[in-house]
Amino acid sequence: MKPVAPLSPKPLTFALLKILADAEFHSGEAMAQHLGVARSSVHNALQEVVSLGLKLHSVRGRGYQLAQALHWLDPLKIQAHLGAAKNSVHLDILDCATSSNALLMQRASQGAASGSVLAVEWQTAGRGRLGRAWHSGLGDALTFSLLWRFEKGLSALSGLSLAVGVATLRALQELGVNTAGLKWPNDVLLPEGKLAGILLEAHGDMLGPSAVVIGIGLNLSLPLAARAQIDQPASDLAQCGIQVAERNRVLGVLLKHQAHMLQDFSQHGFAPLRAEWERYHLLQQHAAHLLMPDGSSVTGKVRGVTDDGALRLETAQGVQVFNAGEISLRSA
Repeated sequence: MKPVAPLSPKPLTFALLKILADAEFHSGEAMAQHLGVARSSVHNALQEVVSLGLKLHSVRGRGYQLAQALHWLDPLKIQAHLGAAKNSVHLDILDCATSSNALLMQRASQGAASGSVLAVEWQTAGRGRLGRAWHSGLGDALTFSLLWRFEKGLSALSGLSLAVGVATLRALQELGVNTAGLKWPNDVLLPEGKLAGILLEAHGDMLGPSAVVIGIGLNLSLPLAARAQIDQPASDLAQCGIQVAERNRVLGVLLKHQAHMLQDFSQHGFAPLRAEWERYHLLQQHAAHLLMPDGSSVTGKVRGVTDDGALRLETAQGVQVFNAGEISLRSA
């Protein structure tokens, strides 16, 4: 039976986990004194640890110990990998939130600056494309959102989700991951399964200005409990030799490439990225099925995408063009 995560873990639980992050023993009494709380409060807060997907040892006379070290996100370590994007990215890290996208969308409506990034260690209601839930364990993934503002209107942002995929592949290649590819419109895959998902939410006028919140969830080391909740093959960066301890570097490199891409996209749109995206597309020139919102399907051979990111599928009736919307692409 899988543990059920609490809707919102106590702040004290996260405070204790930051002490326990080194995977050494810490006595309950010492932690209580350090945090200025009762010893019973420590005991009660640590009851939530198992539901967060972590294994906690308790030994009389020695205290508590995490089975594995936790590597928390650190703004200074992330900034060290931002390069030229250091001045255009404004980072905020939260221990817990329902959804980084939902919260950053709210902040965007209140005037948050372009380049605002919200990274969340534990999401209680993480979302993926088509309303799917995004599952990950504490410290085992990256779940973050990036706000970008455009002078152009929503009509000029076609293809942005595909451009985000290109930037993600560039970042992975810098990190030494050369086996990843894309599946239209914006899944990031390794040979073993899905590595990352991308969710875009936009608001503004058709003629401008507009703003987009880009949400990315990326698996670093997918625990068995999380795998059991996922309804498709999944993979993680651990398969590529990248350790969870490197999560600050991974996030910094991802943000650097996203910021660079967004600056270029603001000026030129998706068209200059089209050929690069098609090189990364795992179903390029392969037979595939499109699953439509009404339950029907269209079969054909993938012939790439248009300059605005729509899929070109060669069917028995000729080449047809499909926009993302609620459509899913599957190999035939």
